[in-house]
Amino acid sequence: MTTQNTHPVIPSPGSGRPVGAVYADRGASHYDILLALMCVVVILSGIGGSKGVLLGTVPGIGIDLITDGGFFLFPLAYILGDVITELYGARAARRAILMSFGMNILAVIAYQVIIWLPGFTDEYGTAKQAALETALGPVWIIVLASVCGFLAGQSLNSLVMSRMKARAGERGLIARLLSSSGLGELVDTIIFCTIAAAAIGITSVGQWAEYTVLGFVYKVAVQYLAIPVTAAVIRWLKRTDPTYRARLEQAAAR
Repeated sequence: MTTQNTHPVIPSPGSGRPVGAVYADRGASHYDILLALMCVVVILSGIGGSKGVLLGTVPGIGIDLITDGGFFLFPLAYILGDVITELYGARAARRAILMSFGMNILAVIAYQVIIWLPGFTDEYGTAKQAALETALGPVWIIVLASVCGFLAGQSLNSLVMSRMKARAGERGLIARLLSSSGLGELVDTIIFCTIAAAAIGITSVGQWAEYTVLGFVYKVAVQYLAIPVTAAVIRWLKRTDPTYRARLEQAAAR
């Protein structure tokens, strides 16, 4: 006499079995760590973004490689957004986006209070006050540009990721990362560079075009190069998150 196994077979994350889009629970997982990292990256990008950076000139063409001081940080925010969307869904990603920029706005308010507070009147105190005003004064423009660009770009990025996952389930992770990154970064870069240009000292349309093109190409290149690592991290988090495994089991049982 044989007994029939009534327990559902649970497909491993990325195994290719279509079980529908499942997500982990925010309350008992790595969500808080990812959210904290995104907030820190966005705040530091806002500070660095107020500095214009000239990396050099392309030989023979004469095109200036113009960017800002936050260029090496901001792609990390999109990578974290991809991870959050894939693991926790579009609603959790929107929560992370809004929280990040809420903290960024709070940081800008803190910078302005620091600037407004009366400082020492000696030569060192006066010089330090002037330096703070120069360094932190324009940050609010960068934050405004970041809020407008990142809200639009990251929302589009999250939408593409979640819609593709709804159709493919656990399959097609690499395709989701490739598709969402390009569209989100394009919208984000155009909006951000247009608003932030004046704050970092860009005064001509040509400089704006160079700044925008370089920013887009760099951000997308970084995200695409990081996709193997991003995908590996996502798969590891899926395997180690008990709530994600539970949702997979529930989806497989239906």
